[in-house]
Amino acid sequence: MIYHLCLGANMNEPEQQISTAISSIEAEQEISVLRKSSLIKSAPYGKTDQADFYNQVIEIDSSLIPQLLLEKLLAIETKLGRIRMEKWGERIIDIDILLAEDLIYQSDGKSKDDVLHELTIPHPDFHNREFALRLLTELIPDYIHPIQHKSISELYDLLINSGGTQ
Repeated sequence: MIYHLCLGANMNEPEQQISTAISSIEAEQEISVLRKSSLIKSAPYGKTDQADFYNQVIEIDSSLIPQLLLEKLLAIETKLGRIRMEKWGERIIDIDILLAEDLIYQSDGKSKDDVLHELTIPHPDFHNREFALRLLTELIPDYIHPIQHKSISELYDLLINSGGTQ
């Protein structure tokens, strides 16, 4: 399955954190990194009183189902020192699953792990995040969002033209 992941960091040399995370993802046997967007610096989203973030989107191919992929990504975050303290707060690394082809998925709420409990694909808010849409536009501008029913480039244009800069 083709997935699109967004990586973000704003602590402890964030550019290096993203590079290390991508190397860790590439080292996973069940995952192949196919393409990478550019690496950009962007204002924080949600909680704005913190350092700017660096963000990058990668396209991967994996035989893993979304829950197992998320478990691998969470393990990589933990290995790199991520501690979940505050929603939208500073972080050493964050790896989100934005898309999984045309899959629409919401967890059943039965997982004991809070993060797995909240797994939703497509990521429920990425269409409101300028940095995510800008980076996805580099890789898959014509991809049609399975819920929004608009292309990534259309979603990006709509957000920019509405004054959205987050």
